[in-house]
Amino acid sequence: MTENIVIQNEEIISVGELNKSAKYILENAFNNVSVIGEISNLSRPASGHMYFTLKDEDGAIRCAMFKNQNIKLNFSPENGDQCVLKGQVSIYAPRGDYQLIVKSIEPAGSGNLMQKFEALRKKLDDEGLFDKNKKMEIPSSPKHIAIITSPSTAAFQDIISTVQRRAPSAQISLSEASVQGENAHVSIIKALNRVINFNELNSNNKVDVVILSRGGGSIEDLWCFNNEELAREIFSFPIPTISGVGHEIDFTICDFVSDIRVPTPTASAELVTEFIYQLSDKLNINNTKLHKSIEYIFEDIRQSINLNKSKLKNPLTLLREKSQTLDNMDLRLRQNHNNLMLKRLNKLKNMAAMVNNKSPLSKLTILQEKVINVYKSLNRGIEEKLKSKRNIIERLSKNIQILSPLSILDRGYAIIINNKGLALKSSSETDKGEKLKARLSKGSLDIEVKNVKN
Repeated sequence: MTENIVIQNEEIISVGELNKSAKYILENAFNNVSVIGEISNLSRPASGHMYFTLKDEDGAIRCAMFKNQNIKLNFSPENGDQCVLKGQVSIYAPRGDYQLIVKSIEPAGSGNLMQKFEALRKKLDDEGLFDKNKKMEIPSSPKHIAIITSPSTAAFQDIISTVQRRAPSAQISLSEASVQGENAHVSIIKALNRVINFNELNSNNKVDVVILSRGGGSIEDLWCFNNEELAREIFSFPIPTISGVGHEIDFTICDFVSDIRVPTPTASAELVTEFIYQLSDKLNINNTKLHKSIEYIFEDIRQSINLNKSKLKNPLTLLREKSQTLDNMDLRLRQNHNNLMLKRLNKLKNMAAMVNNKSPLSKLTILQEKVINVYKSLNRGIEEKLKSKRNIIERLSKNIQILSPLSILDRGYAIIINNKGLALKSSSETDKGEKLKARLSKGSLDIEVKNVKN
């Protein structure tokens, strides 16, 4: 079947079968090869396996080294290491990924990308291209922002949306450039020069700040930002520059030579709009405070008007109040006059009383009144005494009536008396045929005993 696939016969097969057949051919043709290159994108999952990319200037291949092989290593490979790998070329059939199954790794010495990066970084640092004292200050509220990137990148869209959300009044211009590839640094330099030419032709609308932007990636993807020519161009650039390349863990030469480095492209947009964003918040807060202050002022004026309005009165009302005030004053004068007259009259009465008290006739009158009072008191005492005795007699009389046999007859009872005049108390005290008398409350009856029941 494999030979038929190679000569491309007309048999139709599935993708999985194609990958499996290709895997069989590669594993047999490249069963034990040695490859030299630089390690990048190294990852070590919890399984203990290692996955990375081996590359050089002409190409790259995915690599997998399983746990049972990498435990034999006498060193720990890292990104940027130049190494010699021995293994078997294969295909990961589920995805069709072309890869090298690594059996062993040996260091191959210096000359890798990380070493080139460190060498260039040290060289430019020694020349003073990273000197903080030579960096320009980023404008706090730029009106015109130029972005150097590819318009198809997600980073560009993130910057636009962030600026429009935080500082919608700011102008954004794109100076298009390629941000990945062998000649990408040339494209970026042209984009920088394009911004300079724009400022020379537009003195009234100059670019205030330039953002170099690209999303994250491997060191190979970001390598154009490690170009020496580009670094020197940025250092001598007359407009403040912000490097927003890669993610927070990614560093390039452009980061060190730019006026400021931010961890992500979105962070660069937040940096240039921070002042306006905060100013907008402050304006909103002050606007709210101003509205409240105006409302308070109007409320105070309204209350003052209402207070003064309540004080304003109709002239007729004022006349009535004045008339009422005069009436009150007249009443007080009359009352004071009457009080004065009453005091004088009382004083005269007191003086007359004093004269009368010292007069013999007055004393006789007093004694006569005392005799009359004593007489009246004596009569009252006698009457009360008689009344008390009378009440006692009435109470005793009632008790006598209650205890009297006759009072019992008033309640419907009768007294049976024999011929001897004795009251009978029992039926045994009489005989059949005996004539008796029954005394009632009023009158009496003659009765004859017809039967005796004991």
